[in-house]
Amino acid sequence: MILENPDMTLSAGLFVIFLIVLLGPFLVKKIEHNLEVFLFSMGVLAVTLDTFLLDVIPSPGVAEETLPNWNLVLVEKAIIDPIEITLAVLVAGLIFYYGRSRLKSITDSILARVPLKVFVFLVVVVLGLLSSVITAIIASLFLVEMINAMKLDRKTTINLVIIACFAIGLGAALTPIGEPLSTIVIKTKLQENFWYLLIQIGKYIIPGIIALGVLSMFFIGQKGKARETLAAEEEKETLKDVGIRAFKVYIFVMALVFLGIGFTPIIEWYIKFLGPQVLYWVNTVSAILDNATLASAEITKTMETLQINSALMGLLIAGGMLIPGNIPNIISANKLRITSKEWAKLGVPLGAVIMVVYFIVLFVLRV
Repeated sequence: MILENPDMTLSAGLFVIFLIVLLGPFLVKKIEHNLEVFLFSMGVLAVTLDTFLLDVIPSPGVAEETLPNWNLVLVEKAIIDPIEITLAVLVAGLIFYYGRSRLKSITDSILARVPLKVFVFLVVVVLGLLSSVITAIIASLFLVEMINAMKLDRKTTINLVIIACFAIGLGAALTPIGEPLSTIVIKTKLQENFWYLLIQIGKYIIPGIIALGVLSMFFIGQKGKARETLAAEEEKETLKDVGIRAFKVYIFVMALVFLGIGFTPIIEWYIKFLGPQVLYWVNTVSAILDNATLASAEITKTMETLQINSALMGLLIAGGMLIPGNIPNIISANKLRITSKEWAKLGVPLGAVIMVVYFIVLFVLRV
């Protein structure tokens, strides 16, 4: 009977859920337009599958506290964890709603003196670096508002947002303020000082952010009529839209909590025991899973420097590939109505190239 081997059954079930989460938004339009609800459903399904199989036949050799289960602690975590991010999105959304004309005026004034390509370079690099101080959430909200003020065509807007979100996702990891991953790694897993990750992986991340800034300059097209439609949509935004966007972010983050916890058995049984080279590539799963959850399971004080660096860089880079991979992606895509297909068109190949470059740096050049 299939339940006689719960490990294999659960692994197969979670793998199927992973494929559905990965391919669903690209194959089914209804899923693409209701991504938050879809991911939430898949997260609930993953945790339910864990609970059923691990309760029916306990899994030998794995500590019970490391495995997921439906309980009040899990529900509380899923309810509470998204609150801080949601409030930040709501408050910042209200500030930008009332201050949009002022920000647009400032942006127009800057663009009158600075070439557009130079301005775009500065936006990507400055927000990428500042995200470690002002948080990835605030950086992505600034990004959206500044891009809206640039009057770029839709294709250029999408490309620029994706590149900038890669930069923000990388930069936010430099301090424990920037994002949950860095907070967990520094304070909980390694118990190191505030500047640990800046010293540890700053030499990889800072040049990467600058390179992304340079790359963004090559994606700048002409200001055109295609942008006028988007501008008209932006002007029609209401306070209700601001509230709905914050609620969608809440559901999105809750979904990522469930997905991250639901996939814990796979991490505990397989991923955390991989060698650094393999772990680096396997961590591309953070394109659809919460990278903070993965980092929490993978990173330990007993790991060597190369193992820590490779695990972190794999998680951070892959987070930019698809919309669910990072909070900046979620906020920007929701605000600008970027679809999963539109994001993946540049996000996946760009992420793959960056992964190859850093693999060479980490394992071939051993910088």
